[in-house]
Amino acid sequence: MTAQTFPVSEIVASRRPHRKDAARNYDALLAAAREAFAEHGADASLEDIARRAGVGIGTLYRNFPTRRHLFESVYAGEVNDLCQVAQEVADQEPWEALTAWLHRFTGYLVTKRAVREALNDESDIFLACRESMYAAGTPLFERAQQAGVARTDMDFGDLVRMVAGITSTNFVDDAQRDRVLSVALDGVRAAR
Repeated sequence: MTAQTFPVSEIVASRRPHRKDAARNYDALLAAAREAFAEHGADASLEDIARRAGVGIGTLYRNFPTRRHLFESVYAGEVNDLCQVAQEVADQEPWEALTAWLHRFTGYLVTKRAVREALNDESDIFLACRESMYAAGTPLFERAQQAGVARTDMDFGDLVRMVAGITSTNFVDDAQRDRVLSVALDGVRAAR
């Protein structure tokens, strides 16, 4: 797989400040927001996010004028990371590449659930993220199918829905979620 630019990559790059100190604050705010949203959902306190990032609330608002802008930036950052993982694992054996990407995809789904209610399915950000995610993951799945290690009677959309369904439930811990995902992926694997 050759390096590819995804629509979401352009969005992420256009929003990130160019000055090093401003970029450092921006990145710290995104990391803090991701953590806060995973813990408290979409109602996480903006003041708490600024405190976690080690900046003032004014810095948060300079970077993210509205709560929605923060949600979109966190979401786009997660999808962009997911696209990068697809490129990083592309040289692995087809099944290993696909499952490595799917394990990262489950982490993305946790963030997506936390900010989902704040995003509109028809927004430019959401559509660019969906297009990017499919552009990153589909080649991994199709490569696994062509190698004979993944079922051919399903498509990438089926796989995404299956994994999203699994991750929509509560688990005791990440290890339990990973076990359930592994069992489900056994059903995706082509008969040997």
